[in-house]
Amino acid sequence: MLSSSTTPLPENARHAVDAMLEEAGDIVFRLDPFGQILFASRRATALLGAGHPVAGRRLHDFVSGLDGAALTGALAGLADTGLARLELRVQPPQGEVWFDLRLSSYPDAEGSTGVLVVGRDLSAQQATEERLRHMATHDTLTGLPNRLLLADRIRMTIAQARRSGQGFAVAAIGLDSFKKVNDGLGHPTGDAVLRLAASRLRKTLRDSDTLARVGGDEFVAVLPGTFSEQQVRLVTGRLMATLQAPFEVDAHTIHIGASIGVAVYPQHAEDDLRIVALADAALSRAKETGKARCVVYSPRQNGPSEHDISLEAAMFQAVREGEFMLHYQPIVDARTREIEGFETLMRWKHPTLGMVSPARFIPIAETNGLINLLGAWALKAACVQLKQFQEVAKRPLYISVNISPRQFRNDKFLDVLDDAITYSGLSGEHLVLEITEGTLMIDPAHAETILGKMAERRARIAIDDFGTGYSSLAYLKRFPISVLKIDRAFIRDLPGSQKDGAICNAVLDLARHLSLSVVAEGVETEEQLAYMRERGCQYIQGYLTGKPMAANVAIAALNERRYKDVLGEDVLRDDVLRADMPRADAARTHVLRVVQ
Repeated sequence: MLSSSTTPLPENARHAVDAMLEEAGDIVFRLDPFGQILFASRRATALLGAGHPVAGRRLHDFVSGLDGAALTGALAGLADTGLARLELRVQPPQGEVWFDLRLSSYPDAEGSTGVLVVGRDLSAQQATEERLRHMATHDTLTGLPNRLLLADRIRMTIAQARRSGQGFAVAAIGLDSFKKVNDGLGHPTGDAVLRLAASRLRKTLRDSDTLARVGGDEFVAVLPGTFSEQQVRLVTGRLMATLQAPFEVDAHTIHIGASIGVAVYPQHAEDDLRIVALADAALSRAKETGKARCVVYSPRQNGPSEHDISLEAAMFQAVREGEFMLHYQPIVDARTREIEGFETLMRWKHPTLGMVSPARFIPIAETNGLINLLGAWALKAACVQLKQFQEVAKRPLYISVNISPRQFRNDKFLDVLDDAITYSGLSGEHLVLEITEGTLMIDPAHAETILGKMAERRARIAIDDFGTGYSSLAYLKRFPISVLKIDRAFIRDLPGSQKDGAICNAVLDLARHLSLSVVAEGVETEEQLAYMRERGCQYIQGYLTGKPMAANVAIAALNERRYKDVLGEDVLRDDVLRADMPRADAARTHVLRVVQ
């Protein structure tokens, strides 16, 4: 029994208070210490009793489960505190209502203690919060789970598979001709096709399966209990068949079809991040080898060695452990040697193998799909780091970031670019994106569209390793290119090679007439620097003026008024390689959460 030393409320005063509460717009109850309703305001009666009296009933009658236990606990707690507050769901005759209840005890005329309950209807607020939660975990166009919820579902499926001993499959599904629909009939028609495709896929799958849209025209299905080759072929055959049927949209009959890549747990991967990447790699293989087909992942598809397979497995762990880091190589003014910017270069320090060459891990990342995650992190971390470089230098600098072919073709690349610029607060004009000639030539129409949108964001485009790819120069006119980087192969034998000199002179003359900047890569001697400077090359990059270095070493270099080989071999010391870069780590965490 509750007790109180406060003076009891007289009977006539209590009736007067009840009369006022009767007209109150709030939800008000008076209860006995055990939760029986002694009085309910007009609004409380309307909500709980649908116009019928509720006095004499227990408030617990309208509450169930854990919320009923919470109410009992709050009533018991009044003996100690005299006050309590809780949120609970009340179930009136129709629907349910979320209440924010404030409970307080008071002395009654009979000498016992009553409970006054004042409530606020939180139903609208709860509905808004539920909508926000849904928006955060679902695709707005199709209503399917997004990448965030997909990762959670896969982790749950892995836990269930470990308990049951059964495997499951992850299928990456890509629409084969969707780009033509968007380009030819417009995005509203494309959106309608995506919604219809999502509906067909959902109806084809079981209730226990998960279907997510992960971007553009790609979906991912998680198939518990599907792990044998026969089961996989059966399910994917049904999925392909449902998408091969024509779509009728706005008087158009549209044929698209689909390609599917599959990875199986635990045969191919035991990690949620890796199994999706491997399914995506198998999807890429399906598209590259004719489309309208299903490919089950196999390490033998690209013939990697046993060591490469082990390295590939280690890469997924390396992402989680933050083993990848960024180094920065100065790009300097050829005349003053003052640092004008940095090229960002990715490094991987393996706990047992030491520094792993990018020439080894970048091709693997391109194959297994990790390059999209790593590239997004590198772009964001580089933009964040440049802000610090500029603060130290107290002048504008630029950062140059390499974009891989697979990144460039990814439907989410522009979103990643926008996120990097917004997250870092960097102006787009201080960002240079390096792309190879071959990347542009894979799909020139797509390249023209994407480069135009990159230019709209004021980012500059550089052609990396210029002169080693396609011989056609038409793209220099067609695409919004700002910088040419002369490959080190043409610099290595200068000034002695007449042929290399002729090529460099031709590139410099071409750039001058097209108003393009030129960076000479791989400059290692004073003679090479003098040769390129005398012929009008504005910028150089190479071991002569700076090796790739950790962020803290780059900051030390910026503190030198004129940068002239101030670092030497020190940049290779282990303590420098282990230098912490908290801003890049924060960007990595952000990318892991948002991009994937």
